[in-house]
Amino acid sequence: MLSSCSPGGSEAEAAVTTPGTVKLPPLPEQPTTVPPPPTTTLPPPTPPPSIPEITEIPVAPPPAPITPVGRESGAGTAAVQQRLLDLGFWVQSTNGDYGVSTRQAVMAFQKYNGLDPNETVDEATAAALNAMAVRAHGASNTGTLVEVDKARQLMFIVQDGVTLWTINVSTGSGVPFVERDKTEWGKWVRGDSQTPDGIFRTDREFEKGWREGDLGEIYRPKYFNGGIALHGAYEVPAYPASHGCVRLSTPAMDFVWSSGLVPLGTTVWVHSGR
Repeated sequence: MLSSCSPGGSEAEAAVTTPGTVKLPPLPEQPTTVPPPPTTTLPPPTPPPSIPEITEIPVAPPPAPITPVGRESGAGTAAVQQRLLDLGFWVQSTNGDYGVSTRQAVMAFQKYNGLDPNETVDEATAAALNAMAVRAHGASNTGTLVEVDKARQLMFIVQDGVTLWTINVSTGSGVPFVERDKTEWGKWVRGDSQTPDGIFRTDREFEKGWREGDLGEIYRPKYFNGGIALHGAYEVPAYPASHGCVRLSTPAMDFVWSSGLVPLGTTVWVHSGR
């Protein structure tokens, strides 16, 4: 008789003494190293399109240094007017008269250069007029458009990416208002005096004289965002003061019309600064 506990014995004996088990062959040896996954070569990233830089137009120094003239008319003011035109700040003429368009151009120059916009050619303003060496420009570097910079309260007329003229403006004050409608008795008009940022197009205009609007008269308006327009006004201060429109002086608005630089369909870009 065979003992189930006896050491040794044949494989047949093990099969007999261990019921229900099956002897499996040994597993094949696994490789000790795993090959790396296949690599894929990706093309280099496409660089972003290049943005053209602002075109700056050099301006020669004035033939004679600009001197402080305050707000006095005369030969000194005629030199200031010519210098403003050379630097790209629109002024109506170089006749030496310190009038509306000259005060507005001086203010635009002062805003552009971070000076006190006091409409006066003081010592700081005269020094800046002598020192400025390139024409004024906006942030636009391509296209033909009107650019309204609310941070600096300036408007730039741009053609093919080059700023032609810089003009003083006053945009929406941001102060909510409730006023009587000037065109319909008993009606009230409410708003928040905002000039919204965005890109628009001029789509309506009124060429002749003053137009009676619901908030008062506006001069030769060019509308670009519903009831918001570029228009002439008697008062164009150094700060945002309108109900939402972009105010220019009446001589500047006449220039906008006579120059033909802002026809219907012109892009208007309103932004809050660079």
